[in-house]
Amino acid sequence: MDDYPLIADHGLIGDLQTAALVTTEGAIDWFCAPRFDSPSIFGALLDHGRGGHFRLRPTAEVFTSKQLYFPDTAILVTRFLTEAGVGEVVDFMPTSNSTIAADTHRIARMVRCVRGEMTFALHVAPRFDYGREQHETHLSDSGAVFAGPRTSMTIHLVREPQDERLAHTHVDDRGDVRAEVTLRAGMMRGLLLETGTAGPAREIRVAEIQRMFDDTVAFWKGWLAQSTYTGRWRETLHRSAITLKLMTYAPSGGLVAAPTAALPEQVGGERNWDYRYTWVRDASFSVYALLGMGFREEAAAFSGWLADRVRERSGAGGTPLDIMYRVDGSSDLTEEVLEHWEGYRGSKPVRIGNGAAGQLQLDIYGEAVDSLYFGDQHGLPGSHAGWLKLSEMLDWLCANWDQPEEGIWETRGGRQDFTYGRLMSWVALDRGIRLAVKHGRPAPMDRWREERDGIYGQIMTRGWSTDRKAFVQHYQTDVLDSSLLRMSSVGFISPTDPRWTSTLEAMDAELVTDSLVYRYDPAASPDGLRGSEGTFSLCTFLYVDSLARAGELDKARITFEKMLTYASHVGLYSEEIALTGEQIGNFPQAFTHLALIDAAITLDRQLDAAQAPSRR
Repeated sequence: MDDYPLIADHGLIGDLQTAALVTTEGAIDWFCAPRFDSPSIFGALLDHGRGGHFRLRPTAEVFTSKQLYFPDTAILVTRFLTEAGVGEVVDFMPTSNSTIAADTHRIARMVRCVRGEMTFALHVAPRFDYGREQHETHLSDSGAVFAGPRTSMTIHLVREPQDERLAHTHVDDRGDVRAEVTLRAGMMRGLLLETGTAGPAREIRVAEIQRMFDDTVAFWKGWLAQSTYTGRWRETLHRSAITLKLMTYAPSGGLVAAPTAALPEQVGGERNWDYRYTWVRDASFSVYALLGMGFREEAAAFSGWLADRVRERSGAGGTPLDIMYRVDGSSDLTEEVLEHWEGYRGSKPVRIGNGAAGQLQLDIYGEAVDSLYFGDQHGLPGSHAGWLKLSEMLDWLCANWDQPEEGIWETRGGRQDFTYGRLMSWVALDRGIRLAVKHGRPAPMDRWREERDGIYGQIMTRGWSTDRKAFVQHYQTDVLDSSLLRMSSVGFISPTDPRWTSTLEAMDAELVTDSLVYRYDPAASPDGLRGSEGTFSLCTFLYVDSLARAGELDKARITFEKMLTYASHVGLYSEEIALTGEQIGNFPQAFTHLALIDAAITLDRQLDAAQAPSRR
């Protein structure tokens, strides 16, 4: 198990259609193409021996590595320090024509010796289709071609025609390419990986790869310049925004929950899910966060993706929406287990696809309508046809909100009357009413108001525990649930209401450990799965937001600042934090970064208001 890097010991690169993870020791151990949800080409993250990787590192037995992003970009720099010298590998994916779905994708790896001398070892070991597709390898002076029955990949060498041939290259008995190259200070070589092509390999001149680098720098700096955020945590939020952009499938506007699959919520456990899909919930949250930072184009794309799903009315079992979709909007997410892979540090099963796709989760309707309402408030209005479909969806919700469901956490232990699902059903109807009034749209307002008010009354009676003095997870339990931290932010209850402040106090006592927050206690509320889990980073940022709205600014700020210490070395967050402080779960997770942005914006606003001079 020592062969597996820590989950947090990775940086992320991408081209807005797919992405790759690069370890702090220079290995690409996760890369799927041509899309986020395509089969893997490199998957050593989930099986060190059989998953495949693209490793580029010093041959020295002892070295120190450092990793950083080139400022304000998604270009990753991995630096190596040895007794003989200093070298670096610069990794990036060019982003040209990103709005057109492409079969070909490129990863550039620029290799430099900065000081002294350094010998680099190269090992290219693709394992197509999660290691299930064999390939042949064809080596030439200009690179290598890996060709399988359905998948192909080419490695082009970067050098000048007159350069000395420094590399010693061979193909091993598994069809992997291995090489060593010694560089002295000031020398540069490199490789360009190209998927979806069976060659021929060609020599790429240094000027060409430098232009790709310069164009990629210009793209990311130009995109980030749209940000209007000038608050206290500018660098942190900008890194989160870039990370979210990297997890966006530009042809459709969909945002994947994470670019990885089957990373465990407990090392050695079974809570290992495929997150390479677009959840309605995540797409909705992205509208708030990105509009809050001034990224209108991305927010409009996400709103458009949501509106398309509403118009389709193609949910499983006759529901208006599925809870998740593939990045292109299709809904075939059949779950299967890769029995031949051992899983990250032995965490089985390794699942691809997602069996929760057909679940009933009523909260998604509130999140979808609330984000469309928020977009409307910020100059992103919907169409007449869109309104008619939205009205049909709300009519469906009027007839279907009062039933058990699986809930936001996608439990596999049976349906319950989850309070959060009721809360967000209230939000859906409330925002629909507001949109109808604002724009004078036709709607059965009496029915919508009656159902909305009925939900409110039910939550206040059945969702409230007089014994716990708190709102609870569902109507048949007194277990607390941190998803309800959103109750004040969506306007259901005042942040200073006694019921709300006592709920916060109860959560603080039961779900909060220092700055970290559990989503619920699985031992007290069985979810149908074995094992435990860490604290949910999303929930910690929701807690910060709730504290700030309740006026507990000192507590909110120290909680936020402590949570920032759990970020990876390049500012990325996975889904959860283990008891040891290790990041666990799929990485990086969009929901966490979205909640971070929302919490920071709320905390900034509340701190500014508290510091503003009072006016008489």
